[in-house]
Amino acid sequence: MRRRALLAGITAGLVAAGTRPALAGARRRVLHVRPGDLVQAAVDAVDGPGWTIVVHPGTYREVVAVPASKAGLTLRGATCDPRDAVIVYDNANGTQKPDGSGTYGTAGSATFTSAAPGLTVRDLTLANDWLRADHPDVTGTQAVAAYTYGDRSHFENVRLLAHQDTLFADTTALDAFDRQYFHRCYIEGDVDFVFGRATAVFERCHFHTLRRDVDFTPKGMVFAPSTARANPHGILAVRSRITSSAEDAAYKLARPWVPSYETTAWPSLVVRDTWIGPGIDPVAPYTNMRDAYPWQSMRFDEYRNSGPGAVITVPGNRPQLTTGEAASHTPAAYLGDWKVFARPM
Repeated sequence: MRRRALLAGITAGLVAAGTRPALAGARRRVLHVRPGDLVQAAVDAVDGPGWTIVVHPGTYREVVAVPASKAGLTLRGATCDPRDAVIVYDNANGTQKPDGSGTYGTAGSATFTSAAPGLTVRDLTLANDWLRADHPDVTGTQAVAAYTYGDRSHFENVRLLAHQDTLFADTTALDAFDRQYFHRCYIEGDVDFVFGRATAVFERCHFHTLRRDVDFTPKGMVFAPSTARANPHGILAVRSRITSSAEDAAYKLARPWVPSYETTAWPSLVVRDTWIGPGIDPVAPYTNMRDAYPWQSMRFDEYRNSGPGAVITVPGNRPQLTTGEAASHTPAAYLGDWKVFARPM
């Protein structure tokens, strides 16, 4: 869709949206994207805060990037079912760029990227359908569905689908503690498929590990935080569930990611009040990415988890918070003055 056509649809969008204000004294400005249009064209047409882009049912095969200048943008599906509107592409870390300038890298492989503070995404599927089996010559197999690094990023009822590195929850800078909130989202993958240094809260989310046709274990890990040392809050998964298509104990719950460009990182992960299925190894749920940074020296804790993958057989392998400590690991504690979370713990 051309910019002129998008802007011509603003009036119709306002009528469809009614007169309910987005901000005091102002009506919400809405753009609609339908099959045959480009979501990126709608993003480009946004010229200020308070915009909503409504994506109608269909599959949109494109890469979408929301720059920091599009603060306060809402991107949502037209229905309440995130399966109806799908944004998908298939770049990987090792995919060659068309201009011959090299490969995309992990962050550059993302189907959806946002640097915008105050972003809301809801009722959509964001996917990267690049497959290792289709590209046996590619060694950089990370293929990101969503890469987000703006403060106050809110994902509601969103499906995030990929294999390795599905969701890259990052920050704008090492000393920026950007907050991200995921509520009732479905996230699937295999290797490190929720990773990054953001303060990221996952509440009532469903994490699913995929079956892999490989002859080694572990076959993957759910979380790989890379929290900055100065940040007291990393990844928090609360009131969620973890399921698997793989055989029992094939996956680890997490491993710490200490990037070579950020060796001061002190990864932080708390999984609490969550049902963990048999796909997670209950005896040794954590492992190392590099032996120089053992998981035991990181901030990895659990609290009141249940399910066969949460059974404590070797206490030293599953650090547990006390009730007093758990009070500091809630959505409210992690998100501070941003009151977006569902309800108090």
